[in-house]
Amino acid sequence: MEYGIVGLLILALDIYGIIQVINSGASGGAKILWILAILVFPVVGLIVWYLAGPKSSASGI
Repeated sequence: MEYGIVGLLILALDIYGIIQVINSGASGGAKILWILAILVFPVVGLIVWYLAGPKSSASGI
């Protein structure tokens, strides 16, 4: 049962990451590469995107 909950959490985070990539100011090619990285390597790709990926176009406080 624990693996199912962890899997759903990873899926939700991956979907969130993909939405953030789509809404970012990166070029089209960069967006495709980031989305592929997140899909092919769900956990590692998400961590790398979080640390080094394109930032959203909205400014944060």
